[in-house]
Amino acid sequence: MTGRSGTGTDAGTAPAGRGRRERLRAETTAEIKDTALRLMASGGPDAITLRAIAREMGMTANAIYGYFATRDDLVTTLIDDVYSALADAVDTAWTHAPAEDPAARILAWAGAFRTWALTNPEGFRLVYGDPVPGYRAPEGGPAPDAARRVCTGLAGLAAAAWPFAEPLYRDSAFTWSDFDAGLLDKVRPAFPELPPAGVALALRVWGHLHGLVALEVYGHLGRQTASPDKLFQEELARLVTTLGVPRTDRSGPPGSRTR
Repeated sequence: MTGRSGTGTDAGTAPAGRGRRERLRAETTAEIKDTALRLMASGGPDAITLRAIAREMGMTANAIYGYFATRDDLVTTLIDDVYSALADAVDTAWTHAPAEDPAARILAWAGAFRTWALTNPEGFRLVYGDPVPGYRAPEGGPAPDAARRVCTGLAGLAAAAWPFAEPLYRDSAFTWSDFDAGLLDKVRPAFPELPPAGVALALRVWGHLHGLVALEVYGHLGRQTASPDKLFQEELARLVTTLGVPRTDRSGPPGSRTR
């Protein structure tokens, strides 16, 4: 009975001990990532070093290496985290907008992208802004699934608009050879009906969205206008109009705030 009792005690305490260690490790890992983004916010991409993070957290550099073997491993994890969060945000906005209302879907996706970027400026900069000096991404990129989801989301905006926009782009000279093979590997399986002009349209839409959002995230737009939200919403309204996409009551009036 003593042996069985001893075995039972070991079995009962070991999982609890492992659970506590796993919880503490997860909390420390999260703190490391938060500290890295905070350092980047104040000092730019150069500030992301394991030694600097260890100093901020009151840890030794060797202790940090127990969580991330290299600085590049940490950067890859950060990019995957923030890019996946963006993909989740725009995917959710897209799926919650009515499928029969392409204008509402475009406005929802674009609004979610801007909201995420303004809420997570360091994440935006990490994915779309300043490169981290010396960083070497793993083969296939640091966040291949998130990149595919965002890319196909943009293509989805163009595909939703294409039935209305096609007459405006009949003279397009774009061919498949004009695009990166990796881009086409993501887009064509998801939207086989989208022609080269439709893929070019997706990139134009991206230019509209990314340009204004980047200006706002980096603080340049705020120096020029006290109403960046109004500027963004009116730009979206004009974009939808130039695509020939009809707006329904659910799409909201021109200039209305995307929710």
